[in-house]
Amino acid sequence: MRKNILITGASSGLGAEMARQFAARGHDLALCARRTERLEEVRAEILTRDPGRRVEARALDVTDHEQVFEVFGELAGALGSLDRVVVNAGSGKGAPLGAGKHWANRETALTNFVGALAQTEAAMEVFRAQNAGHLVMVSSVSAVRGMPRSMATYAATKAGVAHLAEGLRVELAGSPIKVTVVYPGYIASEMNAGVRTRFMVDTEEGVRAIVEAIEKEKASAVVPRLPWAPMSLALRYAPLPVYRRLL
Repeated sequence: MRKNILITGASSGLGAEMARQFAARGHDLALCARRTERLEEVRAEILTRDPGRRVEARALDVTDHEQVFEVFGELAGALGSLDRVVVNAGSGKGAPLGAGKHWANRETALTNFVGALAQTEAAMEVFRAQNAGHLVMVSSVSAVRGMPRSMATYAATKAGVAHLAEGLRVELAGSPIKVTVVYPGYIASEMNAGVRTRFMVDTEEGVRAIVEAIEKEKASAVVPRLPWAPMSLALRYAPLPVYRRLL
């Protein structure tokens, strides 16, 4: 079993719920996020349910790349190893390109892709030293095809991190280091609190599908499978006029 799991963006939303569900499955945790008060609340909640669980918590801004390497190394030492790293921290800010809000798109790109790159580098340093580990990249169904308007930059960053992980999977095939990319559909979280769609699932249900895919160490998984696996194919291959109507 991958005993020790590091999760970034663990103070709320998908990250916090992954922490709860992995802890319930018997994993020890290293939790990272910018908002330390909320992170400590998640840690305390887990320890109240299971006082014997090991839960380390550290402040981390994934756009501070030196801090990423320092914190990952520190947590690997504190727990004795990092068996799995879930690259989850992200930003959903965005605006139509050319609309005068470059700052929002830049922040999303720096957090979701450049920050993910730093996390991947730091995780891989640990895994290569151990000659073992499981890298998990949280992408998005929006990554399957370019998205319009305020989703354009977000979707591009999620496609980028998926390709980053898939390239590593090719490189590491047959080795003790495994790579998983998960493509969540609409799962209720703080990031998408304003989204209204009949396809939204609640946080617990959606994260359960993510956790199950991760535990099985699938190469890639669209989650929840229904309706998002067939929906992702429709989004990827639909002719442009049909695609525009689906959005």
